[in-house]
Amino acid sequence: MKFIFGAAFFILGISWLPHIFGFVICGLSFFFVHTTGIEIDLENRKYRKTVSFFSLAFGKWQELPNIDYVSVFKTSETTTVRALSAEANVNNEVIKLNLFYNTNQKIEAYNTQSEKDAFEKAKQIATILNIDILDATERESKWL
Repeated sequence: MKFIFGAAFFILGISWLPHIFGFVICGLSFFFVHTTGIEIDLENRKYRKTVSFFSLAFGKWQELPNIDYVSVFKTSETTTVRALSAEANVNNEVIKLNLFYNTNQKIEAYNTQSEKDAFEKAKQIATILNIDILDATERESKWL
């Protein structure tokens, strides 16, 4: 839905380009169509943090450090929705997958709402990098 609004604003802005308002609308459209994320190239042991506009990803590739382990854990994300004077907080449970290196540094690799999906990705990464998985989804963490 966000992408559709962004595309509509972009088209509207292009049609009004002779006016300064067209530039403002085009600029506003980038707020709606940009996404951030991470790409990991396990084969070449590189990763990059990305910013994407209309499916074009930008980011600088970096060497993947020596990863110690993969951690899978549950957390909640809070989104605040505001409309005029009303405000609501929406909590969603999220499963995160982090790659830990140098004892306490991490690369946030993946977010999902499905625990099964998170563990499938963790197993793929752990198999390729030959590392362990820490299941921190429960109160007591355990190594897999």
